[in-house]
Amino acid sequence: MEIFQQFQRTIIKNYLLGSFIAVFGVGSVFIFQTLSLKEDEFISMGSIIFLSIVTMFGFEFLVYRKHIRPMKDVYIRKDPSIDLEVLVTAYNQAERFPLLTVKRILLPHFLGLSVPSTLLTVVFIHEGTLSIPYSYILYAWFGAFLVAILHALIEFFLTFKACHHLQVDLIRKSRTWYGVDPSNQSTLFISLKQKILAASLFLALFPILLFSLASQIRLSIADSTLLVDYWKWAGILVLIITVLAFYGAILIFKNIEGPVMELVNRFEKVEQGHVAPSLNTYTDEFSHLFSGFNHMVEAINLRDQKNQLLLDQFFAVVAGTLDARDPYTAGHSKRVAEYSVLIARQCKWSLEEIDLLNKSALLHDIGKIGIRDDVLLKEGRLTDEEFDQIKRHPAIGEEIVKGVQLTEELLPILPGIRHHHERIDGFGYPDRLKGDEIPVFGRLIAVADAFDAMTSDRPYRKGMPYEKAFSILKEGRGTQWDKEFVDAFLKRMELDAGNIRETG
Repeated sequence: MEIFQQFQRTIIKNYLLGSFIAVFGVGSVFIFQTLSLKEDEFISMGSIIFLSIVTMFGFEFLVYRKHIRPMKDVYIRKDPSIDLEVLVTAYNQAERFPLLTVKRILLPHFLGLSVPSTLLTVVFIHEGTLSIPYSYILYAWFGAFLVAILHALIEFFLTFKACHHLQVDLIRKSRTWYGVDPSNQSTLFISLKQKILAASLFLALFPILLFSLASQIRLSIADSTLLVDYWKWAGILVLIITVLAFYGAILIFKNIEGPVMELVNRFEKVEQGHVAPSLNTYTDEFSHLFSGFNHMVEAINLRDQKNQLLLDQFFAVVAGTLDARDPYTAGHSKRVAEYSVLIARQCKWSLEEIDLLNKSALLHDIGKIGIRDDVLLKEGRLTDEEFDQIKRHPAIGEEIVKGVQLTEELLPILPGIRHHHERIDGFGYPDRLKGDEIPVFGRLIAVADAFDAMTSDRPYRKGMPYEKAFSILKEGRGTQWDKEFVDAFLKRMELDAGNIRETG
């Protein structure tokens, strides 16, 4: 309730300030300084203004009560339960309130002042209380309209600021009670270009138009024959000022639009994953914005580096934990990951693909967690039933990793886990895929996994020499393993062996 009361106090204070500047500060001074009035006519004119202002306030207050009602409905209720629809309506009304303020000033405010003033002036002129021409009433309407626009412009910008705190509170209530942000459903958009053009044009033209109107009245009193030449001169002057004001407003807007659009584009790139700092070439307030953006980018990059490090450590720990379950295969997952990366580099994969492949290879045997110890750790030959259980580990591994609810970026690691025991000829498991039906991660890891399995020691056999394992891979290329990946692995291993011999 306190927030709403503060909002109303601010709106009333702003309204009184704007009214004082526009109605009393400009309008009244214009009337009394432009017209040549006698002492008793001053009193009559003051009476007209006073009665018109009272009427204006009355009409405007009625419209204001209607406009404030949706927000008031939220804050005057003693029952804490407020419908979401009521909250959204209140937020939308608060968002539109600056525009509603303009409408109030250009309709009930302007007409509530001008219509009574016109009627009272006609009566006073007819009765001889005021000795001014009826044509001055038209001048007064034009002047009053100019003053009303000035007042509306002042109120528009002041009300924007006043509505901010109320909107924030309504969003907080809606989020807390219903988990909905009404600002996300907003369709109201008033461009910065419109604001700058409207404000610049009017503020440039207002003084010259008001001065022209005052001069018109003065010349009509002194010598009406000068009016034709005066308006030729004044019309050209108004046209020049309009063009200059419009061009100046466009220049100001372009000066603001450039850095704003650059920031918008930078944020869109950040949203797409391209997190890079921006060159800060500005020397005004935008310099602080770009510095803040660059600090944000640095923080995001630092956080991503830490998250990546934690993620890599997590995968390594999981792989190590799995290997620790079977001391005879300790280090298997890490070695398979190293061989897989070696093959991918030889095939010139991108860094992003290699990183995902490494993660997939580290977890390729995680499904063995779901295999009984008496089967997994058996030292002798497995029975057919026991081997069938072993063949379930790729599918179990996929389900385990799926349960972690991976981000979209990490989903490509799943096929490598599920399909690293498929064969090119279709006799692998778990899905008996063949050829290119096997996902690329599965085909590549299969080569690395087979090589490490053949060259590692087991309790029931000694690991075979590298040359024999190379020979088996060659024999199985195109039937059991992918030709490209076998050739890439053998070539890379041959190159590494040659480098070792040269350095030795």
